[in-house]
Amino acid sequence: MIQAYAVSKAKGRFAHICFGRTATAVLLLLITIPVAAVVNTGTDEESRLPYWEIVEPGVSIRLVQRLPDQTRGFFQARGFSVEDSELIAQGCVFQTVFKNISASSEPSTIEYNLRDWVVRAAGARRGLKTREDWQKEWSARKAPQPAQLAFEWSLLPTRQTYRPGDYNWGMMLFGLKPGTGFDLDVVWHQDGKQRTARLKAVRCAADVHLKPGDL
Repeated sequence: MIQAYAVSKAKGRFAHICFGRTATAVLLLLITIPVAAVVNTGTDEESRLPYWEIVEPGVSIRLVQRLPDQTRGFFQARGFSVEDSELIAQGCVFQTVFKNISASSEPSTIEYNLRDWVVRAAGARRGLKTREDWQKEWSARKAPQPAQLAFEWSLLPTRQTYRPGDYNWGMMLFGLKPGTGFDLDVVWHQDGKQRTARLKAVRCAADVHLKPGDL
């Protein structure tokens, strides 16, 4: 079972104990450093491509590689130009599946905001580019409206709330070159408490050209 820390705000009395300042510093450190969670990896049964997954009490999050060719074809078929579809395909796309797996005997409400998540690669850290960020870019690039609409609905929502049994999936773009390795700090709230976990050694799909039967 993978473990993650649940962190709540310090109580007012926390500052009055004898080690108040030290304890507060330690608490802040725990809040800002995600747990290096154990990551399950393997080959996704449907796509036949590698996945990285964490399964915590009440929640599971799986990232499945998408080949650049799959992304090119998908978005060109929805009205994007070759240039624009290439921009997406070269941006390290994953299919993400987020589930609330809490039991009916211990139901939990799960919430996330992708703006809280952090990508770590080559010693640098960056936030995720969300639906709203992309909408501005596609408007500036004058992408066709039907293509913009298809793109918006293909992405994982920026914010979402899940009740027991809820799940959904969508693409995520990490803004990295094909074949790049990275860590992902995942943040969610479960019954009002913030939880964090770090998916380590995730890797963007290489830009290889395979036929569907080769997978």
